[in-house]
Amino acid sequence: MARTKSDSTSVTDRPRVGSYTTPGLTHEDGHQMAEILQARLNALNDLALTLKHVHWNVVGPHFIGVHEMIDPHVVEVRDMVDETAERIATLGAAPLGTPGSIVANRTWEDYSLTRGSTDEHLGALDVVYVGLLEDHRKSQEAAAELDPVSEDMLIGQIKQLELFHWFVRAHLENYSGALSTGSATSEKSAAKRAASSH
Repeated sequence: MARTKSDSTSVTDRPRVGSYTTPGLTHEDGHQMAEILQARLNALNDLALTLKHVHWNVVGPHFIGVHEMIDPHVVEVRDMVDETAERIATLGAAPLGTPGSIVANRTWEDYSLTRGSTDEHLGALDVVYVGLLEDHRKSQEAAAELDPVSEDMLIGQIKQLELFHWFVRAHLENYSGALSTGSATSEKSAAKRAASSH
């Protein structure tokens, strides 16, 4: 028999932290670091799904280039998800990766485009990566005070995320170095500006 919503125990009812953390950290610091990483885990899981959504919904004359550019990065992001979840577990906490926990705890809106041109999706992804990278850097700064191993992991992730962000921006950049998305801060406005520039 299939489980219904009323049959399940809420993830918040289950213990999230153990009675230990990794040697060399205080219990408090280890679990504070795990909470910071949980927010990054939510963001990376969301990014992996968003990238696949874009991969399936991008259309237009540059379709194949963008479609095929995205998939290797999805693999990288999924590796980051696994790495982050395993670090949370190493710190003595329970990583949460269910769809419900991601939606309930994210601090951003769902990706706003469905079928769209390569310019539209790349414009929207530019905004996605700006927000993601800003948050990753804040987490890296916090990790510098708490746990150098987690900080090192986040620095490696930032490097890969920034590289792909550059791939995205290279499609949106003109010869003078200006981005077609300009100062847009929402996915839809960035998509509109990117599409109208061509």
